[in-house]
Amino acid sequence: MASQQLPFDVFDATAPASPVVLSVPHAGRDYPAAMQTALRVPLHLLTALEDRHVDTLALAARRHEATIVQRRARAWIDLNRSEQERDPAIDAGVSAKTAPAPSAKLRGGLGLIPRRTGAIGEIWRRKLTGEEVDARIAHDHRPYHATLAGMLAAAQARFGVAVLLDVHSMPSLGVAGAQMVIGDRFGRTAPARMTARIETEAAAAGVSVTLNTPYPGGYIIERQADPARGIFAIQLEFDRALYLDDALDQPGGGLDATVALLRRIIAALADEASPRQSAVAAE
Repeated sequence: MASQQLPFDVFDATAPASPVVLSVPHAGRDYPAAMQTALRVPLHLLTALEDRHVDTLALAARRHEATIVQRRARAWIDLNRSEQERDPAIDAGVSAKTAPAPSAKLRGGLGLIPRRTGAIGEIWRRKLTGEEVDARIAHDHRPYHATLAGMLAAAQARFGVAVLLDVHSMPSLGVAGAQMVIGDRFGRTAPARMTARIETEAAAAGVSVTLNTPYPGGYIIERQADPARGIFAIQLEFDRALYLDDALDQPGGGLDATVALLRRIIAALADEASPRQSAVAAE
C-alpha cells in the first residue's frame, strides 16, 4: 500500500522481497499552490523539467521490489541535488560569498531549487525566502533520502546486498545518440558486472546504450551507494521517445516494450546480487 502522509509514495518497503530497490525522484506532477503563486511562467511549461511519466514505466515494471516515487514536481525541489546546491540567484537564504563553489548544474540554473531551463528561461518571479527553501528541504528532501536509505538498509540486511536503481528519463540525444544511459559515477557506485548486465539486456532489446555519458549519475546514487557495505547504486536514463507518444506527453505505443526491458533489467540486477554471482565475482 502507498503512503499518503509524505510527498512521496512507498511500496513494499517493510519486508523487501528483492535486493533491488527502485527510486523515481523526478516524475512528480504535484505543483503546490504556494509554488504556483511564485511562478513567472505558465504552469504547463514546467513539464519540461519532469521525467514525464517515468513513474508509469517504473510502477508497471516492478513486481514486489521496494519502490519510492516522489509525487511533488522537480520544480519544487530537486531530490537529485545536494542540500548545499542552493542558488543565491533565487534563494535568499544563501549568500554567493558563503556558498560552496557552484556545480555545473547549479551554474546552469538546475540546483536544489531549479531556477531556469533552456526551453523556458527563468521560472520564478521573485526570490524565495531562506525559510521557504529550508521548509522544502525539511519536508521533501531529507525524508526522501532517509526513507530510501532505510529501504536499502532493509534489503541489505535481508539479502546481504542491496542494489538501488534510480529511474529517470531524458530528452532524445539525437540521431547518433544512445536511447538509454547507465550512470555509476564512473564505476564508484556499482561493479562493472552489474552495468554489463544492463548493457546486455538493452542490446537484446535493440536499445542503444552508453555508460556515464552524458549522465554519470547524480546525488542520489552518490549519497546512497556504499559498496563496502554491499549497497550499490545505478542511475538509469530512458529516452522519452521510447515510451511516450509523439508529443512526448502521454504514455505511447512503446510503453509495453520499455516496461518489459526494465523488468528484465531489474531481474538481471537481482541475479547479479545473488550470493552465487557475488561468490563467482570474488574469485
